[in-house]
Amino acid sequence: MSKILVLAEHTDSTPASNVAELLAAAAQLGEPIAVVVTTADAAALATALGALGATAVQVATVPDGDVLVTPTVAALAAAVAAGDVGAVLVGTSLESREAAARLAIRVDGAYLSDAVGVSSDAEGITVTQQAFGGAYTVVSVAGRGIPIISLRPHSVEGSAPAAAGTVSTLDVSGDAAPTSRVTARHENTEASSRPDLQAAEVVVSGGRGLGSQEKFALVEELADAFGAAVGASRAAVDAGYVPQSFQVGQTGVTVSPNLYIAVGISGAIQHKAGMQTAKTIVAINKDGDAPIFDVADFGIVGDLFTVVPQLIDAVKARKG
Repeated sequence: MSKILVLAEHTDSTPASNVAELLAAAAQLGEPIAVVVTTADAAALATALGALGATAVQVATVPDGDVLVTPTVAALAAAVAAGDVGAVLVGTSLESREAAARLAIRVDGAYLSDAVGVSSDAEGITVTQQAFGGAYTVVSVAGRGIPIISLRPHSVEGSAPAAAGTVSTLDVSGDAAPTSRVTARHENTEASSRPDLQAAEVVVSGGRGLGSQEKFALVEELADAFGAAVGASRAAVDAGYVPQSFQVGQTGVTVSPNLYIAVGISGAIQHKAGMQTAKTIVAINKDGDAPIFDVADFGIVGDLFTVVPQLIDAVKARKG
């Protein structure tokens, strides 16, 4: 059984929310091995990764946490060089995707981005992706080298069985690749209690149909009733209703939640490309011919300012 490397992003000793799914996917393909880059002791993190299914945890300890991407690439390259690696799985954060692309160059591998499914058979590892703005679903294999795959959240069901999480060390001290570093930090002091948009189980997004920044608060109220993340269409972002970080779509964030609620969004192809792999899609729009209904599992044709308050009340009543 070949090793399947998983880049385990983390905060202190807590694995990122997508790591459990990446390890579950790795367990379906081979032996799940977590790769960690850290500036601190990794014992507690290794224990957490073992509980999520990592049979081994390969740790690269670096002295400087302000160096961007290249330590991660070096750690993954060292793990690949150790041999018997069938694939590398990473998440869809900006740093993970950049590291994956750089790794593909270093090890002469094949970078397969934004996958929505992975499987293996006698022929090797197969990756399912969406192409041309989600208009087509394609099945890909690596033409050469090992596949290096960025996996979209909520693409794989189940979990990996708990494992030993045995720790070993990766030496990246000799890596001489050009790099860049953080020279200043500007922290967002407005902490949000809502889940991360990319990893959220439920996403409520609003579009230009809300009409104003003030009325977009209706979307936020519905999201809070569900305990959901808040998203937006590009039109809503361009109109100044919310910041660009809320944008869902081809030029924004790609999401695959269990439930996606589109409020006042017409459904341009660029928006659908970023959300149509959601397990269940609910659309609320007064235009019965809006393209969003083409991908919706449930559609409500009506005035969102009438429908959404009723939906909020119903959700709150159901929650007791």
